[in-house]
Amino acid sequence: MFGRVTLPETEIYHVLSNSRRRAVLAILWRQPEPVTLREVSEEIATRETGERPAPRALRESVYNALHQTHLPKLDALGLVRYDKHRKIVEAQPAAGQLGRYMDVTTRMGISWGEYYRALGVTGLFVTVASLAGAPGFSAIDPLLPATAFLGIFALSTGYQLASAPIGWGPKLAHHVASLRGRFGFRLPYIGFGPP
Repeated sequence: MFGRVTLPETEIYHVLSNSRRRAVLAILWRQPEPVTLREVSEEIATRETGERPAPRALRESVYNALHQTHLPKLDALGLVRYDKHRKIVEAQPAAGQLGRYMDVTTRMGISWGEYYRALGVTGLFVTVASLAGAPGFSAIDPLLPATAFLGIFALSTGYQLASAPIGWGPKLAHHVASLRGRFGFRLPYIGFGPP
């Protein structure tokens, strides 16, 4: 149902060894729609120099490197779809497998790993303090913080998976829509994709 194209780890590391290819993937993951090569190259040049707009020579260099080398490579691997004639690029679902190799950050600017670690440590501290009868925590039933933090974990995980433009959210929405049509009944709307 949710088939994935998998790349060998050596190929994944080769793809991610270049900072411009990593930047392309990071930019495309934030864009639900295809973007132009010019937009991607200008964003990468700005990141490299910290200037907006970046110097023209660097913008042209990035543009040419992406057009001639990096985007065709990513396209051949099935990670992006690159139209050389229209100069338009978009992420493909197979690019999602690279997310675990990159430091994916939340909207708060911290990685998901750091977020879950902080949430786990805080939840454990509050639950143990409640069990131990620590001042300020003794009035709290230990089941309450344990349940609350597990709920937050579940909601956070669901949000992380559903909000990724190349994650399972769009795929699940597509499968739900096909089930609606196939069986002739309405399933409940799950909150992403077309209703």
